[in-house]
Amino acid sequence: MTDPLFYQGTEDYIVSNDLQNSVNISVALKRPLLIKGEPGTGKTVLAESIARSLGLNLIIWNIKSTTKAQDGLYVYDTVQRLYDSQFGEQNVSNIQQYIKLGKLGEAFESNERVVLLIDEIDKADLEFPNDLLWELDVMNFYIPETGETVSSKHRPIVIITSNAEKELPDAFLRRCIFHYIDFPDQTMMKEIVHVHFPDLENQLLAEALKAFYWLRSITGLQKKPSTSELLDWVQALTIGGIEPDKIAQEIPFLGTLLKKNQDFDLTLRQLHTRGTEAPSRAKRGW
Repeated sequence: MTDPLFYQGTEDYIVSNDLQNSVNISVALKRPLLIKGEPGTGKTVLAESIARSLGLNLIIWNIKSTTKAQDGLYVYDTVQRLYDSQFGEQNVSNIQQYIKLGKLGEAFESNERVVLLIDEIDKADLEFPNDLLWELDVMNFYIPETGETVSSKHRPIVIITSNAEKELPDAFLRRCIFHYIDFPDQTMMKEIVHVHFPDLENQLLAEALKAFYWLRSITGLQKKPSTSELLDWVQALTIGGIEPDKIAQEIPFLGTLLKKNQDFDLTLRQLHTRGTEAPSRAKRGW
């Protein structure tokens, strides 16, 4: 590709060829990039990496269960206008001063191209994605209170993440470039850890990865440990001065990796079953 906006990853974010291609195809086709994957696979951090790599500002729209599509366009503060009409001195007939742009509106109004992250879109209700279809297609929206149309000055690079908690509408999916981030294998995970801890002892890393992937292989875990939790755990092992040969056997600081009581109990049973010493409460990280 000859597009000057060509994403190649960043020093602190290792990207696969497939993901790199998906990002660049999304930019070239001017389509939102929908990223799915289990928690901890770097979906949100991808948008930060893209912004840094391309030298663009990042605008983050965090989606909640109560979020409406209108929130991302603009908000008309009727309460403040009513308050000002009763107690204020300014002229409340100027409605424009009570219009506040949302994150999508900010991206449209920006004088420079930006990366817009719509994070965890599946948290909102089922109508939310469809309500955004028109604005993401035409890159403008109308504010009836002021009679103004807000149009995109520079089409933002739109990254949308989903944890697959809900199925997204087909009409929405058709308008997106889709990529599923697989959980890193041990080879890639080793590279990821080395990015964050370049001086880490090789034997400690090898034993940590051995224990980490054994944990993830346990059937029935409600929340498998993620990449971010592995990085925290490696740091805890380093700070704690744990001998590498004890890591896979004892899995110290288990509370850094597992966050649910049921998963603790299941892991302890598995440790007993394979004939190893169960971690004490101190080693769990409690």
